[in-house]
Amino acid sequence: MTRRLTAIALVVLATFLVLGSRPVWAGSRAHVYLFRGLADIFSTGMDVLTDELNKRGVYATSHSHTEWKALAEQAAANYKAGKEGPIILIGHSLGADAVMEMADYLGDKGVPVALVMPFDGTQSFAASGNVARVINFTQRDYAYMRKGAGFRGTLVNVDVSSDPDIGHLNIDKSPRLHARAISEVLAVAAGHMGLPTAAEKQEKPVTPPPAANAVRHDNTSRSEEQREPAFRTAPARSEPADAEPARGIAPARPETSAQAPANIAPAAPMSSPVAPAAPVNPGMAGPAFPPQPPPVRLAPAKPLDIPD
Repeated sequence: MTRRLTAIALVVLATFLVLGSRPVWAGSRAHVYLFRGLADIFSTGMDVLTDELNKRGVYATSHSHTEWKALAEQAAANYKAGKEGPIILIGHSLGADAVMEMADYLGDKGVPVALVMPFDGTQSFAASGNVARVINFTQRDYAYMRKGAGFRGTLVNVDVSSDPDIGHLNIDKSPRLHARAISEVLAVAAGHMGLPTAAEKQEKPVTPPPAANAVRHDNTSRSEEQREPAFRTAPARSEPADAEPARGIAPARPETSAQAPANIAPAAPMSSPVAPAAPVNPGMAGPAFPPQPPPVRLAPAKPLDIPD
């Protein structure tokens, strides 16, 4: 009895260790943490992005950059309890610094982070090994993010310093960068929200309604088809009476002889009216031959007088 209880306990312990060592995302929800910068005044774009994500069905919350450590403790507990995951971190200015620090802190607790997106942080940070993907929007070359020890994910520094319309105080409000951020978040959260994945979109493409110019183009194409050469689509037509029959095909009508048959009576002399030729055997049915022109009659040559 004691051995049986010991074996059961070992199985339960092994199961707990296996489940505790891998992501507990089944049945959980994705959570996007967004952080504002200094005094929560100049980072209102993070609040706007939070609303945009929630409208798309992604659970997102906006916070002050000073709250990152307490929120990291809460995120770790929720993740291990199977309540949330994947975890996504986005922040602006000091909030951008906060998301890099929070990702590293979660790594120390054995919690993976699916995506980190800083908007113009104030310094460079090393991406920790528990992070799968980093997209860093920045206009400062000294604020590029770099790969840390054990990092095997994807890291991209998106330098927007060449864009005169983007500065540190409005980079968090850029519609172009918001669109990129939303796209990245949806790609991560798709499998945990029931959203269509990229492969499913390719299998079932959505056909947009035709534009006006496309309709005109279609009509033009059909008109051009009608103007193609007739031999492609025209039905068979009857050949003219004088057309030569195709080789190997029996003629559709009786042929006429170019000369009168040999058994036709000779024509009358030139001075007499021309009589139509008649067949030798009138009782034998046959095709009616058209009148033939009289043959040219040559005067017989006078016999030569050859002396005896």
